[in-house]
Amino acid sequence: MNRLQNKVAIITGAANGIGFQAAETFATEGAKVIIADFDEAKGLESEKELLAKGFECKFVQVNVADRQTVDAMVETVVNEYGKIDILINNAGITRDAMLSKMTTEQFKQVIDVNLTGVFNCTQAVLPFMVNQGKGKIISTSSVTGVYGNVGQTNYAAAKAGIIGMTKTWAKELARKGINVNAVVPGFTETSMVEEVPDSVIEKMKAQIPMQRLGKPEDIANAYLYLSSDESDYVNGHVLHVDGGIMM
Repeated sequence: MNRLQNKVAIITGAANGIGFQAAETFATEGAKVIIADFDEAKGLESEKELLAKGFECKFVQVNVADRQTVDAMVETVVNEYGKIDILINNAGITRDAMLSKMTTEQFKQVIDVNLTGVFNCTQAVLPFMVNQGKGKIISTSSVTGVYGNVGQTNYAAAKAGIIGMTKTWAKELARKGINVNAVVPGFTETSMVEEVPDSVIEKMKAQIPMQRLGKPEDIANAYLYLSSDESDYVNGHVLHVDGGIMM
């Protein structure tokens, strides 16, 4: 029996990177996956790739920072599948700059997508999960949100905020049958990291007891556990998947 058989899962930022890996992992485990992403071309390409493997999935374009498109996306999913079992708040952007150089626009863009976007998506799916009496909400924080990182005031603020929201929602929603948790990825091999010079990558690895970067499947497997019935008594937890970078 697959671990997510017939579950309906919305994964934001699922057109590529960790989100796409999660979409494939979930589909492999029997879920009907909504690839929710702003990038239409990449989203349709990812949808095609999973459909070709025989998985059930659907691309829905969404800008998580825009509540109207979020509500429309949720309505599309409910109309097609009749329910929403899982929400993975995975979408995120970076606009890095030192504090002295960061523009108000750079700060606002990251907060809008990485923090307000999580609020928008969670609030939009909530009535349907409450009605079902069960649901799993997993949001993606970052080691930057826990320990800070040079040049990432905006990103650190958003990712720290996700942890605060997760714990608050876990307290509010548990009695309604909804589990709310967060995953804290460490440095992970994605397109963002590909742009980082090799010398910096080596320094990053040196900080990690496991001496390697995370793989997208490492994060996807954490999402899978927290989305499955196996984690029904896990609530308000912040799961570090970071190779032990800052113990």
